[in-house]
Order: sequence, then C-alpha cells, then structure tokens
Amino acid sequence: MKIADREVTVWPADVPSAPLVVFHAFEEEGTNVYEAVKTLTDVPFSFACIGTAHWDDDLSPWAAPAVYREAAPFAGNADGYLDILTGTILPEILRRLPGAPSCRVLAGYSLAGLFSLYAMYRTDAFDRFVSASGSLWYPGFLDYAAAHTPVRPPQRVYLSLGDREAKTRHPVMRAVEENTLRLAALYRQQGIDTAYESNPGNHFTDCDLRAAKGIAWAIEPEKGK
Repeated sequence: MKIADREVTVWPADVPSAPLVVFHAFEEEGTNVYEAVKTLTDVPFSFACIGTAHWDDDLSPWAAPAVYREAAPFAGNADGYLDILTGTILPEILRRLPGAPSCRVLAGYSLAGLFSLYAMYRTDAFDRFVSASGSLWYPGFLDYAAAHTPVRPPQRVYLSLGDREAKTRHPVMRAVEENTLRLAALYRQQGIDTAYESNPGNHFTDCDLRAAKGIAWAIEPEKGK
C-alpha cells in the first residue's frame, strides 16, 4: 500500500502485544529480511517494511557531498521525513496491528541504519534501534552523537559491520569501523544495552542476514519478563 508516497507492507503478528519492527528497505529486501528473522527467533513480531524512492534524501540527517563521482549529494531531509514517518506512516501501521506492541524497533541497513540512530535524537516514537552495517562514516555524525543525548534512553541499540568494510581507499568511508566502535563505546558509557557484531565480508555481503540478526536480538524480551 502507499502511505505518504512511500510503499509500505505490514505483516501483523498473531500476538497483540508482539514487538513492532519498522524497517526501511532498499528495493526488494524487506520480504527477505522478514523471512530471515523468522529463521533466527521464535519471538512473535509484527514487521512493517517501508520502501522509499528518496533513499539518499529521506535518510540523510543533513546535507553532505556525494561519496561517488556519479552520485548526487545527500540532501539531508531526515528531519522532514521523520515528521512524515511518525505523524503519518507509523499511525497507519499501528492501526493494522492486533494490539499495542510491547516495544517499537526502528531498523535499517546502510544509510537506513544511520537514520535509525539519528532518529534516537529526534523522536521518542521508538524504543530500540538497529543499525546493521550503518553508514556511520557519514560526515559529522560521530560528533553529533557525542554532543547530543537521545530524546529518551533507548532500551537497546544494535550495531554491526562487515570486517572488510573499512578496507577502502575512500578517505571518508574508511572511517566506518572506527566510528562504529566509538559509538558502541559511547552508548555503553551512557548505560544503554548495546550490542556490536562484526560480520565477515564487505558492505554487500549477506545484507539480509545481517539486518535480520540485529532485529532478532532487538526483539528478544527483557530479562525477567
């Protein structure tokens, strides 16, 4: 279905209080990630996949130069898109669920993973965050995270990276591993339940599985519950 000019697919759980995962997908990956999560956990969950034709614009926190010669610069429209997501898209998703979810997880891969973390500082609409192979090389993001605090303390944050992602000559993107590790340390210092996972391969290896592993960890019930 189309909501606010974005393609949205919702898989409701049978359990009314099941966690809700909101996942931003590039092309057709949403279904693959949903199916992969189900192979990794028995925890029931609702899954909403949002596809956008404005990937680089919607999900970038502020304007930045293109990282490749043939690409357009990043527009930095994340704040405007967050208003659409929380004000229009998310309410429509919630209306299609059997009940109020026990927690809301915002998850994404690559630039959508960066967006998930940025959202922590701009909205309280989500409780847990997954950044799988997130674009944490993004100019200024590490400094932004160090200088700001989340709108409210997140219950969990999951970060992951391929062990070859930093092995690049690109002067901006090769900082991704250092930045990811520094963010993991920062979140732990802030008392946030934070997981970091290193995966084999480069940025394009096992993308669906990497996202699914983060989601499976994020939707696990809190200990004692």
